[in-house]
Amino acid sequence: MEQQKNIKQKKSLKQALFEIYDKKYKLLLIIPFLILFLALAQIAYQIYSTGDFIKKDVSLKGGVTITIPYEKNVDTSQIEKQVSSQFPKNDVAVRTLRSAGTVVGVIFEADIDGNDKLQVDRLLNSIGDALKMDLSKVDYGIEIIGSSLGASFFRESLVALAVAFLFMGLVVLIYFRTFVPSIAVILAAFSDMAVALAVINLLDIKIGTAGIAAFLMLIGYSVDTDILLTIRVLKRKEGTVMGRIISSIKTGMTMTVTAIISTIVALAVTQSEVIRQIMLILLIGLIADIFNTWIQNVGLLRIYVEKKAKKGVII
Repeated sequence: MEQQKNIKQKKSLKQALFEIYDKKYKLLLIIPFLILFLALAQIAYQIYSTGDFIKKDVSLKGGVTITIPYEKNVDTSQIEKQVSSQFPKNDVAVRTLRSAGTVVGVIFEADIDGNDKLQVDRLLNSIGDALKMDLSKVDYGIEIIGSSLGASFFRESLVALAVAFLFMGLVVLIYFRTFVPSIAVILAAFSDMAVALAVINLLDIKIGTAGIAAFLMLIGYSVDTDILLTIRVLKRKEGTVMGRIISSIKTGMTMTVTAIISTIVALAVTQSEVIRQIMLILLIGLIADIFNTWIQNVGLLRIYVEKKAKKGVII
C-alpha cells in the first residue's frame, strides 16, 4: 500500500510539473530572461570596473610565461602572492604543470614587458626566491608575447567569433524563413554565451585563446538543440504542438546530458589547463542551454504558434 501511495505521489508531482510547464509557459519565460539580464549586468559591471568585458591572460594581452621544472608540491596561491608583491601593478598567475597526476613544473605568467630585461630579471629573481632555488642552474623555458601581438590575437579572435555568430544567424534565417523562430534560436545561442561569460568572470578566470575557441564551439552546441526543437515544432505536422515539444525534449536532453557528462569527465581527468578552460566554458554553456532552449525557446515558439493559429494558419 505504501509503495502504491509513493507511486501515486510521484505521478501527481510529475503531472503537476507538466501542467505548470504546459499552462504557465509565459510565466516561466521570466526565468531565462532574468538569468540573461543578470549575466548582462555582470558583464556591464566588468566593463565598468576593469575597462574590459573579460579578464584576459598573457596570450591575449601580452606578457611573459616562464615554465620552471619542479617536482615538489607547491602552494601556488602563496607563491603567487609572494611574487605579486614585487609587481603590484601587474597581474601575476601561478599554476602547476602535471604529468600523469604528478607535479613536473610550475608555470608563471605576468603581464610585464618581455622586452624590458630589467623587469624580466626581476621576475626571475622573485620566482627564484619564492621557490628557494637558483634559476641560473635550471633549464627553464621562457615565452614572450608582445602587447601588440596579444591585442592582435584578441581582436582577431573576436572577429572570428562575431563572423561565426553572424553566419550561424544567416543560416538559421535562410532555413526557417520566418523571423520569430529564427530570432528565438539566435537569442538562445547568445544567452548561452552571455551566461557562460558572466560565470567565468564571477569565477575570476583569465580567458586565453583556448577560451575564445570554447565560445566558438559553444555556438555549435547551442544551436543543435534549438534547431531540433524548431524543426519538430514547425516542420512536422503529426501530433499536437506540445507532443512535438515533448518529443524534442527527450531527444535534445539526451544530447545535452551526454555532452555534460563528457565535459565533466574531461574536467576530472585532464591535466591540461587549456582543455580544462575549454571544458569549463562548454559545461556552463550547456547547463545554461537547458533553460534557454526548453523554457525560453519553447515559450517563444508557442507564442508564435498561437498567434499563427489565431490568424487561421495551421502549424
